[in-house]
Amino acid sequence: MALQRTLNPMPDFVRKALDDEGLRSAYEARPDYQKNDYLGWIVRAKRPETQAKRLRQMLDELTSGGVYMKMRWNG
Repeated sequence: MALQRTLNPMPDFVRKALDDEGLRSAYEARPDYQKNDYLGWIVRAKRPETQAKRLRQMLDELTSGGVYMKMRWNG
């Protein structure tokens, strides 16, 4: 099923983090709703520390696989 919402744009700092950690393909393999949720969740953080923490969680989940927003995911 295709995402019905507008996709959140990927900020440069997220793109750089994905590329620096070699996780771009893992990110791209995720369904559109997950990519959209991750990006919206990260950029909505008001404090830079919170934004960095959320970005780190996404990167860790992409690294480990099988996890989405701290929940088991069988993708």
